[in-house]
Amino acid sequence: IKDVKNAFIPIMGSVCVVFILIALANLSTALMLFGVSILLLIIGRISIKQIAFVCAGGIILLLFVVFLGPRRETYKSRIKSFMHPELQHSDKTFQSDHSKIALATGGLFGKGPGNSTERNFLPHPYSDFIFAIIIEEYGTVGGLAIVVLYLVLLYRCVRIVVRSPKAFGALLAAGLSFSLTIQAFANMAVAVGLGPVTGVPLPLVSMGGTSMIFTSIAFGIILSVSRDVEEHSVKKEEKVIVGTIPAMG
Repeated sequence: IKDVKNAFIPIMGSVCVVFILIALANLSTALMLFGVSILLLIIGRISIKQIAFVCAGGIILLLFVVFLGPRRETYKSRIKSFMHPELQHSDKTFQSDHSKIALATGGLFGKGPGNSTERNFLPHPYSDFIFAIIIEEYGTVGGLAIVVLYLVLLYRCVRIVVRSPKAFGALLAAGLSFSLTIQAFANMAVAVGLGPVTGVPLPLVSMGGTSMIFTSIAFGIILSVSRDVEEHSVKKEEKVIVGTIPAMG
């Protein structure tokens, strides 16, 4: 974006407004969307100076929401519980503790489908902590299978992005695919204790109508971009074939 005044500032200003509105109610979703925005700026070959400016603005807004927002006590409590769990009351680390128990008792092959015991203790066993329940029932093997599936999904989406003939389609597919995979790995990171509790669902796995609708729409758009890629590839092949046919007479 070369026109900073008429293009970059209005676009990123809108992004910042959306970031604040979402962050006031759901900080984890806002951070995920902000991270995807930064990735799209990098893919779109925006200058380092402009990206640094956006990152600085995002950090300032993040500090504002965490320390002055209406849910600041909730955010501070989650961060403290993650950073220093040994100093917190058991009520503060209840979810993460039972998630770790599920991981530890799952073993290599798990307890078997439907044999989870920690689902009776975790507040959201079929949404926020579904990955912990999967490992408890299907073991480390089942958990690794889920990770591999999401990596394959990311690889397939990146192929669509690289082959897309139009910049808009490429950026659209990239944004949606990164959003889905970042959301997935954020959920799994919370389940295994690598991040604070966020409430982000696991796409295509967690129970929840809103998440499933968004995921379905995202896949529909990505497949639409993929169809455009295939149509463009067919047209190129047809042109090559026509060009190689010798003229008659």
